[in-house]
Amino acid sequence: MNKIASFLVRAHKWMLALWLIFFVVMGYFAVQLPSLLEGDGFRTDGDFEQVQKELTKTFQFPESTLLILFEKQTNDSDAEFRTNINDTLTTLDKQTTTTMIQSPLKDAALMKSDMAYAVLHFDEKQEDMSDAIQEVKKITDDTAGVTVTGSPVLSEDINQASQDDLKRAELIGLPVALLVLLFAFGTVVASLLPLIIGAITVIISFGLLTFIGKDINLSIFILNITPMIGLALSIDFSLLFINRYKEELEKQAKAEAIITTIQTAGRSIIFSAVCVFIGLGAMLVIDIDIFKNVAIGGMVVIAIAVLGSLTLLPAMLYVLGDRIHKWRIVRTNRDSRARWRTFAGAVMKHPVLITLVAVAILIIGMLPVQHMQLAIPTADSLPKHFESRIAYEKIEETFMQENKSTIYAIAERPDGWLNEAGLQEMKKLQDSFSREKEVTEIDTLFAASNIEEPAKLAAALEQPQMRKQLEPAIEPFVQGEKLLIPVHLNVEASSNEAQTLARTWSEKDWPVDIQFGGQPKFNQEIYDEIYDKIGLAVAIILISTFIILMLAFRSIIIPLKAIIMNVVGLTSTFGILVWIFQEGHFGLPEMDLALIVPVLVFSLVFGLSMDYEVFLISRIREFYLKTEDNTEATVEGLANTSKVITAAALIMIVITGAFAFTGVAPVKQIGVGIAIAIAIDATIIRLLLVPSLMKLLGDWNWWYPFGKKKRKTEDTRPAQ
Repeated sequence: MNKIASFLVRAHKWMLALWLIFFVVMGYFAVQLPSLLEGDGFRTDGDFEQVQKELTKTFQFPESTLLILFEKQTNDSDAEFRTNINDTLTTLDKQTTTTMIQSPLKDAALMKSDMAYAVLHFDEKQEDMSDAIQEVKKITDDTAGVTVTGSPVLSEDINQASQDDLKRAELIGLPVALLVLLFAFGTVVASLLPLIIGAITVIISFGLLTFIGKDINLSIFILNITPMIGLALSIDFSLLFINRYKEELEKQAKAEAIITTIQTAGRSIIFSAVCVFIGLGAMLVIDIDIFKNVAIGGMVVIAIAVLGSLTLLPAMLYVLGDRIHKWRIVRTNRDSRARWRTFAGAVMKHPVLITLVAVAILIIGMLPVQHMQLAIPTADSLPKHFESRIAYEKIEETFMQENKSTIYAIAERPDGWLNEAGLQEMKKLQDSFSREKEVTEIDTLFAASNIEEPAKLAAALEQPQMRKQLEPAIEPFVQGEKLLIPVHLNVEASSNEAQTLARTWSEKDWPVDIQFGGQPKFNQEIYDEIYDKIGLAVAIILISTFIILMLAFRSIIIPLKAIIMNVVGLTSTFGILVWIFQEGHFGLPEMDLALIVPVLVFSLVFGLSMDYEVFLISRIREFYLKTEDNTEATVEGLANTSKVITAAALIMIVITGAFAFTGVAPVKQIGVGIAIAIAIDATIIRLLLVPSLMKLLGDWNWWYPFGKKKRKTEDTRPAQ
């Protein structure tokens, strides 16, 4: 570490030049990232994907659909309303790339007295629908009472809302973060450096993700999550580094001060980054795009944040030298340790009471978690004022039957289906599906042909004239060796009953090869993938964190205690999120938590909270090795780190909490969740529980049976 630090000081000009070039090049590519983002990331390889491909390729289902909502205007007659629908759809048919239009004028199920909707079919995939959407909107925007919606439009609007949210969060979070930094450092120059490092980190990360996005489908949510993580971590790391550098600058020349800072604070930054890296990397085991996206985006931005904090920041500090103290705005307290020492002493005098009070508060926060409801984000992810959401919800409420869903079964039979044996097998499948209480209707060739007996239908198909007449009925259901059976259910696609049925049918040993699709199957695969893999992801985080902390602090109790406190704190966070969002407090509408929220908040915050654990315990251990007095070491460790931990946590809360003012619901929930978790960790856990338990456990904190414990001879340089 000493050689690396010395090299960075000597090559500071080259380092600045390299970073400038890197920043300019990546900045050029960063602006291209939003155009590469598509969908909400809820996609996994499985039967649903295979069936969707088969539906479009073999059974001519559209690749994408748009919905056009028509609302009758106050002064329009019924005839004028119908004329408006006809004129609009005729123009759309002539001037767009639509392959088919389902018109409410031809299908009574698509029309009510004052409202109707049409379905436009397209061959383009959803991610390629941008031009088609613009073509449709050019025609409909000039017509009163006509709105375009549907999955491609909702996805595009979420992308735009995410970009707007990012700007709004930056406008809120960055100025407040600057104020916190001004109170921490007192000078404008020192306070601006972390923000500069944060901005450079995010822009370079966006540039790198642009290259990654050309080979991997990236979710639109990455546009918010990456800056949230990047800004918070970069500013945190920079705060730690600059705080230590200013201390060292009072004792030695700037070159030596930077070298010492890299050797001490740099080690803590690397260690902290590893913890966060592991937390995010663990999500890669969950085979769903959104988790892979966040993991990849998070790991990229963490890597750049560490590199920036340990190479670019030292180079900038070396060039600035004493000018780091320039433009003082706030007269800071040069030594706040006395106040923190008094506070720590008070906590240590009443460890049992403090522990009981802290645990009681956390338990109260945990109580609502038992009612947690998780959902896959849909149109309600958008702010309520978006026209696409308003139109979609009107169509859903007016035309879509409640508690209804469809499972699509695609069966393959080598000998085909249009012979008597194949039709007998088809009938058996139909009868087997119909036995389930959730099944209300099954679309089959028998119903379409009005011939219910397999033998009679087989006989009819052998007659050329009858065969020709039955072709229109055959085509939607049978294509070569493949058979499509839409099975309609009386339960919602997101219900446990629908998911259980999709899972049961997929696991059943059928006489022919069958794959199942439809929204129930999609939900079942997403939920199962998370529930099946979340245990492995959590185990990776817990075990790796325990090993790293054990080796770092040469203790069994401290890492075990840290993990338990983190789990308790995060559980309390989830309970508070349920209370805020699910129960609709603080003026928010009641909404389920997005399925990604618990996984993402746990994975990210578990690593972030270890930052503060490292900062605090490293200093406590330093004093313990010197004094061999656990109580004194805890007091001094708390006194020497509380200021920087509080400032770092406050900045993290500000940056992530700013996303509470955004409109995309999952992003709002994630931002609020991280902010609450950090607040709990930096106050109740770090300032109350940690010192209380350190006092109660005494020398047992440092029990380490795997090696001889080093004392005063050990390198005791502080880690922050």
